[in-house]
Amino acid sequence: MTFDRSIKIAPSILSADFADFGREIQAIEAEGADWVHVDVMDGHFVPNLTFGPPAVKAFRPHVKTFMDVHLMIAPVDPYIEAYAEAGADMITAHVEAGPHPHRTLQAIRATGRKAGIALNPGTPASAVEYLLDLCDMVLVMSVNPGFGGQKFIPSAVEKVAQVRAMIGDRPIHIQVDGGVDPNTVGALAKAGADCFVAGSAVFRGGSVSNPAPYGENIRAIRAAAEAALAGEG
Repeated sequence: MTFDRSIKIAPSILSADFADFGREIQAIEAEGADWVHVDVMDGHFVPNLTFGPPAVKAFRPHVKTFMDVHLMIAPVDPYIEAYAEAGADMITAHVEAGPHPHRTLQAIRATGRKAGIALNPGTPASAVEYLLDLCDMVLVMSVNPGFGGQKFIPSAVEKVAQVRAMIGDRPIHIQVDGGVDPNTVGALAKAGADCFVAGSAVFRGGSVSNPAPYGENIRAIRAAAEAALAGEG
């Protein structure tokens, strides 16, 4: 993956049809998804339970773009290798998931995968300041992790701007996850985010047998982000 700050839309398959993940992944990619976002939850760090490494391995052959695996689990370190072997291109762990996030990022990089660090809404941007040299991405959560379809937390915009200032000219993506839609994405893009996770906002109104709404939704989010950037000057 060549680094650039162009707008990237990463639909969360947590909002897909659980009985048809393969075709759902193919549908969102065909309709313009840049990345495929996989939300891994353990029922402990967050109040929900989702995909283990075998599920991620099953998704892998269907993903032709970039598989972005977000580990909302604690402890996280014992599972990094399994998710890397399952085929993740990027593994993102939470700064809150353990006492040694620096070691966690080292472990992710040791697998040859891209490394991301995530911040919950109550965690300040400064928590990643001394981790950035090990990061390929910082994920700013704009809802409390654990469930899809939550209301956007506006303070995420300021946090994105703070992270962007800390990154400077380093090749680090800023991703936002939670409540992203055409109404919220513009402010986030202007603040410096380039990658946007969207679940219900992408899958709403469509299905595997009628995927056109997926494309309309992806294009609407992208257009709102790009319009906000174009209006900066």
